[in-house]
Amino acid sequence: MEYCVFTEPQQGFSYDDQLAFAQSAERHGFDGFFRSDHYLRMGPGDPLPGPTDAWTTLAGLARETSRIRLGTLVSSVTYRTPGVLAIQVAQVDAMSGGRVELGLGTGWFEEEHRAYGIPFPPKRFALLEEQLELITGLWQTPVDEAYSFDGAHYRLEQAPALPKPVQSRVPVIVGGGGARRTPAIAARFATEFNIGFQPESVVAEKFDGVRAACEAIGRDPQTLKLSVALPTLAGGSDDVLSRRAEAIGTDLAGFRGDTNITGGADEILAKVERLRALGAERVYFQLMDLRDLDHLEFLGAEVLPHLPR
Repeated sequence: MEYCVFTEPQQGFSYDDQLAFAQSAERHGFDGFFRSDHYLRMGPGDPLPGPTDAWTTLAGLARETSRIRLGTLVSSVTYRTPGVLAIQVAQVDAMSGGRVELGLGTGWFEEEHRAYGIPFPPKRFALLEEQLELITGLWQTPVDEAYSFDGAHYRLEQAPALPKPVQSRVPVIVGGGGARRTPAIAARFATEFNIGFQPESVVAEKFDGVRAACEAIGRDPQTLKLSVALPTLAGGSDDVLSRRAEAIGTDLAGFRGDTNITGGADEILAKVERLRALGAERVYFQLMDLRDLDHLEFLGAEVLPHLPR
């Protein structure tokens, strides 16, 4: 099992906030620091300091960390042309010494696109499919060969397909709740399938669906890592949990339930064991307050050592 922190910096956190959080996560033994890729705060609240670009941020973190894996959960196909994204990810992979992972999805936050003038086409699954084929094709092209692609949405002519990532295969994360197209795309292109913000019954259903999609194309389902991303509140008492819930604009009673990860070491261990029994191999703890380093320390020092590996 692997354990990563998953953050939402667009909710009001600077690069320095993210740097401190990522370095603390590394010190406390987490396997990865992942961030959303958004340019607009969701919901009411102070908009300052404003958004940070995901791949610019990860480039900085690549030089300021040494072990922890770094990635997006997930970048949107609407933000960057795939040829440019392939270069960005390969470069950050080199800057990190081979620690980058690319999460890529269709995008969903239409208001954000309107705010920043980003086109938001109504049908985006075809964009996702072509981008994954194109990006992985660029990375896999031998150094002395060019890469061309002629799709419905993108066309590349004799691209030098450089630079190459340090990793022989950059992990690619595809996720979502779609019943047909999402698992099919994950089976074709992904190294990891992720389902987020769902109760355990839905997690089980989506895992079964992507396993079936792998089998349908002759891929061994065991070659696809399965993961979950869940909102998390950790603490040694209800008073601490309530304070942390209030800090992110919710209440403890409403946060508890079949979906989220809540409580101390024993409660979180029980939740993780259930997810593991469903087939999860990686858990992303979504932590919303990047300035609460004590929260991260509790999770790393008091919970993480008791979780299965």
